Amino acid sequence: MSVSRLFSCASVLLLSVPSPLLQASEPDIERIVTTATRVDTVERNLPLVVSDVSESRLTLNAHTHIQESLAQIAGINIHRGNGQEYLPALRSPVFTGAGACGELLTTEDGIPLRAAGFCNINELFEAHSEVARRIEVLKGPGSVFYGANAIHGVINVITPDTTRGDGFARAELGSFGYQRYALQAGQDWGDSGIGMATSVTRDSGYRDDESVAQEKVSVRYRLQGNNWESMTGLAYTNLDQDTAGFITGFEAYKDADIAQSNANPEAFRKNRAWRLWSRNTFALSDGSQVIVTPYLRDQSMDFLQHFLPGQPLEENAQRSAGLQTVWHSVSGKPVRFSVGLDAEYAKGELIQSQPRPTQGSPFLVETVPQGLHYDYEVKATQVAPFINLQWQKSDWLVNIGARYERMAYDYTNNMVSGRTREDGSECGFGGCRYNRPESGKNQFNNLSPSVGVTYTVNENLTLFSNIARGYRAPQATELYRLQRGQQITDLEAVDALSREIGLKGHYKQASFVAALYIMDKDNVIFRDSDFFNVSDGKTQHKGLEVEAQWRFAEQWQAAIAYTHGQHTYEYDRVINSVNINGNDIDTAPRNLANIRLSYFPAASAQVALEWHSVSAYFTDPENVNEYQGHDLLNLRALWRLSSHIQVSARVINLTNEAYAERADFTGFSGDRYFPGKPRTFFIGFAYDW
Repeated sequence: MSVSRLFSCASVLLLSVPSPLLQASEPDIERIVTTATRVDTVERNLPLVVSDVSESRLTLNAHTHIQESLAQIAGINIHRGNGQEYLPALRSPVFTGAGACGELLTTEDGIPLRAAGFCNINELFEAHSEVARRIEVLKGPGSVFYGANAIHGVINVITPDTTRGDGFARAELGSFGYQRYALQAGQDWGDSGIGMATSVTRDSGYRDDESVAQEKVSVRYRLQGNNWESMTGLAYTNLDQDTAGFITGFEAYKDADIAQSNANPEAFRKNRAWRLWSRNTFALSDGSQVIVTPYLRDQSMDFLQHFLPGQPLEENAQRSAGLQTVWHSVSGKPVRFSVGLDAEYAKGELIQSQPRPTQGSPFLVETVPQGLHYDYEVKATQVAPFINLQWQKSDWLVNIGARYERMAYDYTNNMVSGRTREDGSECGFGGCRYNRPESGKNQFNNLSPSVGVTYTVNENLTLFSNIARGYRAPQATELYRLQRGQQITDLEAVDALSREIGLKGHYKQASFVAALYIMDKDNVIFRDSDFFNVSDGKTQHKGLEVEAQWRFAEQWQAAIAYTHGQHTYEYDRVINSVNINGNDIDTAPRNLANIRLSYFPAASAQVALEWHSVSAYFTDPENVNEYQGHDLLNLRALWRLSSHIQVSARVINLTNEAYAERADFTGFSGDRYFPGKPRTFFIGFAYDW
């Protein structure tokens, strides 16, 4: 039987369960989530979908890259690069190229990892997912508690409360020199507590001259009184990575020698970041609640842009301070308000320099000069008031909200302006590739309303629907990192209108959520054939998502996360004599499936077989070149030897499939890939208390 036929049969089996068997496989029918409203909320009451990867699944997965756990959520498709790099997708094509950054908000404990105008496509490597208590994914722009960059949703890594005294020590070893060590410890004094969690990763890598060295530390301090609690956290991460680049040639990933090679042994990425926050919760005498969360962030990164002519070095840094505030009215009443204000100030800087002369054609040598390309700083101010109203009557719950956001940039160019060399001299062939605009200011104002309705059919079934507007202001690099003849940018904020309907259900030993969505986006930012940053693109995103789990026998459990999506260009643009209007957006597979079958031979043991399927997708906007897709099998097992000792084992890519983590096509290099790893083995040991 073919894999696709097997998937079809498995899907029908899981999704056509007779009604007497439809119930959650885990006891938490009233699943509590925090990401949608910043407070604990029953997920089935929300008029949107918040999926999660629970602590037990994270322990079983023991992911070496967060992609391995997020693949178990419908709608997510993360393409791993090399090391800890990646390109994300959530109800979207995989974001790549100009305009990619800022479409998806990533947070840790509700605090965005980066300031709104200074995102990095890889920023999830700063979250401490290695010790996370849970990862929640809010899908679509359905919540006014988040603004800029949350067009397609929010990925929130929730770290453990280490102040309660629990702890563990873990060690894991794997193929190709992989090592990870983690420690959690804390002290609880009742009305206060302190704790920490740390992880250290070393990975010498499958490919030539690649490696990852990463350290992360999370510290928490808790202090509480009769009607208040303060939780303060400090997070630090350091990444030192030697990066392997693309391999080229049609289906080159199928050749083991080519897949293991590295044409860019000089490439590297070094990233350092810390965040300090304090969540202060006050219970007022009338039963309402106020939450005030100030935070500080500091980040810096150096990496070699080995994929550009001349391989320039980028050095960027940002420092920011922010405040999240919200007042929740008394719970349990028919009408409940949430009113808040978010504010943030950030200062970012970027330097791009090329230490060596460009190699290649006379055109490249002349237009991509050695020396300094960019040197600028940007101050950004963000202010966003919001209001959310919940009205409940009988079996109906109506949610209405709005968020207004003002983003202001103050840009300073520290070099000679224009399309010149560092010293102001002209390049031949019409000018240098890199262009520096004059110092200036930009401001963007956006309003994002949302309306959602939930109807409880009975205690086992809930229907929901919502319509919401999402947006994001252009990022600083899109406004000020110009090329060729573009002197200034005239970019609009990306605007999206999302509509969604769905149902959530549970009965006895099964549970499920299914959703249909459609999103139309205007002012989509991209880089045109003249290397100009423009925002006149239009795209459409629509799909079906299903997540279900079923405990069909005492020792057996099955789960599925399935996505069918179609993501298309909806504007006229001619590339290589092809009008792409109506074409699939490149790197947008129509079907994604993750099916997991778990066996519990005893209360202290679990064995899980996972099948992850990615269908074929086009690798260029013209829809001429294509990647065939892949199917992977992973096997994981846990054994609790005693109340304190646990042993784990994993085999990733069990069948040793030759596949690509990422495939794309460019006019310069043709087909290129990040090859996936062959079969890999891991064994882990844990002691907890």
